[in-house]
Amino acid sequence: MNFIKWRWWSQRNEDLYRVLLVLFLGQVVSFAMALAHFTSSLIANLGANTPLTLSFFSYSALALVYGSILVYRRQKLLVPWYWYLLLGFVDVQGNYLVNKAYQYTTITSVTILDCWTIAWVVILTWIFLGTRYTPWQFCGAAVCILGLGMVLLSDARVGGGGGSRPFFGDLLVIGGTVCYALSNVGEEFCVKKKDRVEVISMLGLFAMLVSVGQIAVTELKSLEAVKWTSEMILAFFGYAVASFTFYSVVPFVMKMSGATLFNLSLLTSDMWAVVIRIFFYKQQVDWLYYLAFALVGVGLTIYSKSDNSPMGAVEDEDPVSHLGLLEDEATDFRDNEAARPL
Repeated sequence: MNFIKWRWWSQRNEDLYRVLLVLFLGQVVSFAMALAHFTSSLIANLGANTPLTLSFFSYSALALVYGSILVYRRQKLLVPWYWYLLLGFVDVQGNYLVNKAYQYTTITSVTILDCWTIAWVVILTWIFLGTRYTPWQFCGAAVCILGLGMVLLSDARVGGGGGSRPFFGDLLVIGGTVCYALSNVGEEFCVKKKDRVEVISMLGLFAMLVSVGQIAVTELKSLEAVKWTSEMILAFFGYAVASFTFYSVVPFVMKMSGATLFNLSLLTSDMWAVVIRIFFYKQQVDWLYYLAFALVGVGLTIYSKSDNSPMGAVEDEDPVSHLGLLEDEATDFRDNEAARPL
């Protein structure tokens, strides 16, 4: 009897540990996104118009760290390289447009409008991956779009959202979310090959190469004009750390919890953005922002209630196995190689 109670208590503690770990990792992702938005906005306010260079450092870190792991494994690519080139290209354009938007609009508008990515992901996965959605998911997406329309309405008003050209900045963000959606769908396709390390490292490598090419063509003069003060260097470093953390943790959150908790976790990044705007920038927040955030929160909650997730998360029945994800991937690859006929 005592053994049964002990086993029940142990299982309960293990489930609680799993939930707490997932919640913690979800908040790490959310805070990393908010920190990336904050540092990018800070760099724009300091006078640096270098969105491509900003992303270059984070992509370089991804390529260096995860590329080293991939080289150590000495494994062949499970996905053709040209898919990663395409994936890196659209991801760079997404970061470029969103980081560029900070020159014209506010951090609050950017973080809320980022939610447009969900609507585009629904459309793209429906067309290209054959994912089918419930009426509740479409209802949730519609509520999100309604809330995001409130942001556009607020920024279109005189003095409504702040920034030099807020409406134009909002359009840049929406364009960036299209690229983010393409990148997310591409990552979903590649991750189904069961090697997150390969996806992250190749995304970082090809995105870094694309960034270098675009910097050489469009951003050299702006880069030369940057005044590299200690505050500027710290802002660049903070963005690189935040972006690296985001790209690194997201695959594990998706593996352990799926898209539902992932999307709900990202909601709190908007809260961080509002807090930053009020307390750091000393700016007033238009009342339509609060209404927009409430509608987005309701829409994402409705959207996330269904198990039919567009992100294609894979649930793992054994919580302990998450502690050795990288080793499992390497073992799977070696087993597949050994099974191949000579």
